This record gives sequence, structure tokens and C-alpha cells, in this order.
Amino acid sequence: MKISIIIPTYNERENIERLIPLIDNYMRGFNYEIIVVDDSSPDNTAKVAEALSAKYPVKVVKRPSKMGLSSAIYDGIRVSEGNVIVVMDADLQHPPAIIPKLVKHIDECDIVIASRYVRNGGIQGFGLFRFLISLGATMLARILIKGCRGVRDPVSGFFAAKREVLSAWRPIEPKGYKVLVEILGYLKPHRVCEEPYLFKQRASGTSKLGMRVILSYIRVLYKLNKTGFLILVLGALVFFAVLVYLLAKLI
Repeated sequence: MKISIIIPTYNERENIERLIPLIDNYMRGFNYEIIVVDDSSPDNTAKVAEALSAKYPVKVVKRPSKMGLSSAIYDGIRVSEGNVIVVMDADLQHPPAIIPKLVKHIDECDIVIASRYVRNGGIQGFGLFRFLISLGATMLARILIKGCRGVRDPVSGFFAAKREVLSAWRPIEPKGYKVLVEILGYLKPHRVCEEPYLFKQRASGTSKLGMRVILSYIRVLYKLNKTGFLILVLGALVFFAVLVYLLAKLI
């Protein structure tokens, strides 16, 4: 078994310098490779990763511009050699110590998700706004997307999957940021397992969460279930219209 660890990057120079040696520490005894897919980071993340390839099994895919997370992962899979694919962020919020635990269960599962929302999992350092955004995104995925129902953390960015399972996937939102929702919704895998982990604050750099990420996620939900999305939006509008009417009557 060979494991390919896909790490999309944009301005993650400081983190990638720390992350790759950490991965190697936990992956000793495994046949593995690291694929860094960089979107022309101004901070020279790609050069740092290339320098580390002299010591560690690292490949660097350099892309011409900021092209998005989903397409970065797809491009990483295309150049990878492993029959098990691990996807993780570069910001050290996804602990490398969890990778062997994900791989351990891959024989009995199509996808193994590092989950914040199963027993013994959790989130550390989230503000209220970030927590509510995460909770809302999770609930919407579980309501709207058939492949996400029954999955506690369908918006996790940290997971392992069999190569043959991912072979049929194509990004429906190339610049999308919630790749797992795409994969679960597109492929509807039969056996999805979840491994608990503690999600922590990023070590350095700035979060990519913003309005662009939120709008991209909404587009993914719409593309995966147009009818359900429109019904949900219509239901929400009716609910708020009734609420406004009742409040007006009380006043």
C-alpha cells in the first residue's frame, strides 16, 4: 500500500516548513509521498517545499494562479501514485498524528473522515462567528446532500479515501473550498467512517474563510441538489415572512 498525502497551499511557507517534517515523523514505516499543490504563493511556499524534497518524499505541483481548493486536490490526485489518498490542510490545524489512524481503517471503509463532531472529537479556539458558520454549513450539507446524511462532519477538510473511490470524482466547483461535500454528494460512497480529532487554531498565516468561501459553498449545495436548495430557500423566505407578519400584528 502506498499513501499519497495531498496538501493544497497558498501562502503557507512557515507552516509547510514545520508540517512536512512532522508528517515524516508519523509516517515512518509507511510507503508514502507528499504532494504539495501550490497556487503561485507570493511567499515562495513552492520553493520551500521543493527544498524539502531533498530530504523528504515531496512532489511540488506549481499552478499559474490562485485556482481554488477543489481543483488543487484534483490536480494532486492526478500526479499521485498512491492507492490511498489523504487530503489535509497545510496550516497545522490537521494534526499529522491522525494520518495513520485514518489509514488504519481504510480497508473496511471507502472514505475515513477526521471528524470534529464525533465522540472524543472537538474544536479549540473557534470564535462564536466561526463556530456558527461551521455548524450551519454542516447542517445544510446533512439536510440537502444525500451522501452527507448520517455523516457527522461532512465539511471536514481532512480525510483519507481509496484511489478507486475517488477516480470517478470531478470537481463541480473548481474553486470550491469544501471538497468533501462535493465528493460525498457526487460519489455517494457506501462505507464512510469517522475518526475523532481535535481541530485547533492555525499556527501561523491567515484563515481563508471569507465571503468568497461562503458563496462557493452555497454554489456547491445548489449544484448538488437544485430542487432541495430552492425548496429550502423558499421555506426560509416563507418562515421569515410569517415571522415578520406576526411581529407586526403584535406591535
